[in-house]
Amino acid sequence: MSDPVPVQPLAAWLRATVAGWPDGSIEAQRIAGGHSNLTYRITDATGGRWALRRPPTGMVLATAHDMSREWRFLQALAPTAVPVAPPIAYCADPEVIGAEFYLMGFVDGDVLGDEEAGHRLAVGAPRRSAGLDAVDVLAAMHAVDPDQVGLGDLHRPGGYLQRQLRRWHRQVHESKVPDLAVVDAAHERLVRRADALPQPEVRIAHGDFRLGNLAVGPDGRVRAVFDWELATLGDPLADLGWLIASWGRPGDVVPPTIPGPSLVEGYPEAAELVARYAERSGRDVSDLGFYVAFARWRSACIGAGVYSRYAAGVMGGGEPDGGAARLRSVHEQAAAALAALGG
Repeated sequence: MSDPVPVQPLAAWLRATVAGWPDGSIEAQRIAGGHSNLTYRITDATGGRWALRRPPTGMVLATAHDMSREWRFLQALAPTAVPVAPPIAYCADPEVIGAEFYLMGFVDGDVLGDEEAGHRLAVGAPRRSAGLDAVDVLAAMHAVDPDQVGLGDLHRPGGYLQRQLRRWHRQVHESKVPDLAVVDAAHERLVRRADALPQPEVRIAHGDFRLGNLAVGPDGRVRAVFDWELATLGDPLADLGWLIASWGRPGDVVPPTIPGPSLVEGYPEAAELVARYAERSGRDVSDLGFYVAFARWRSACIGAGVYSRYAAGVMGGGEPDGGAARLRSVHEQAAAALAALGG
């Protein structure tokens, strides 16, 4: 496999493109985390740190892994109250490193991507703040008018949920998961329920909003929102449902979509996050149960794609169990969605 970030051509491009880029060699180091687009820490000749995003090295799905789309959201939100990494430069020429990519400022902060990471914040105010501030940032993002930040052309006809259900159902059937019976059954019920919901207000939908995609400081305050590859214009409650589906707590009967830091003691309860969002956004959250079920089903579909990419060896390394746990999670989340919908 070729080098995902060949440093010599990248350094030449950066010197020619970014004003004031220092002469000398650069280093590129993969930042752990993420199961789709790849993130690298770039260190310049003076020790300055930056972050580079590029697609995976193979099995790129249609409509996914679009660097220009991530770049647009980053640029649009940089002047707003939503904390994002400073956008630096975008490259559409795949000849430079073998794929399109973009460079952003490096944000110092802790990305709490798994249960173990939850211990890194001090017990007390920082852990509570991580949950509550995340919700405040989510509400701030959903307060942004897409038309006013230059994203209005991304409006699409038809319902957001209906489009999402079609897209992920199509993509899960392109995966290497052998048995999709439960996924299909949950999809059928979701389609029926989605058609009966009131038409939502169209806002920026991040698509993967959780602590594992945020940088937080020692006080738990959010410093940056990362990973905009699934961002679109859509239903803001889908983001809240995704956050709650991933917000596992000690003693939960149904496992979270992603085992995250909130499984550690001291983080706020999911009900507190929902109440906080309702207060800050002014939105009706009475249908949130549907959105949590939708999040679990969608997680199963995304997990199927991740499983397929690992199985094909295009994610920079295999998994010790050959992907068995990931495959099991696909079925567990689809089954949880089906149960929540009365299946």
